[in-house]
Amino acid sequence: MRGVALLVTLGALASCTTAPEQATRTPQGQQQYEQLVAGKVAGAPVQCLPSYNMNDMVVIDESTVAYRLGGNRVYVNHLQGACNGLGRNAIMVTKSLAGSESCRGDIVTMVDQSSHMLTGSCAFGDFIPYTRPR
Repeated sequence: MRGVALLVTLGALASCTTAPEQATRTPQGQQQYEQLVAGKVAGAPVQCLPSYNMNDMVVIDESTVAYRLGGNRVYVNHLQGACNGLGRNAIMVTKSLAGSESCRGDIVTMVDQSSHMLTGSCAFGDFIPYTRPR
């Protein structure tokens, strides 16, 4: 049984290391993305985000999520690979190796809310902060 779990994990990791599969952003998703970053300046990417900063998540598309921290800052994460089902009837389950933080490379698995079946997996990319200038 442990060997099967190892093979599944290795398969998920291997799928994340291939060329990134970009989801097509809908016009509504593009508008939502532009609204989130409007008037904000991109900062240097960070590799980890504390879990307490990840409460207000916005799904842009199957490859992009954003985490709002009030009205002045948003962290955008371009996932490594597309997470099939993200933003539809799926729950985002993350496996963090850093404990109380989510970091670049952490595996994100999508689980269908109705059937509880896995619908896809991907990994976090860098978290790009967008901050409103003072």
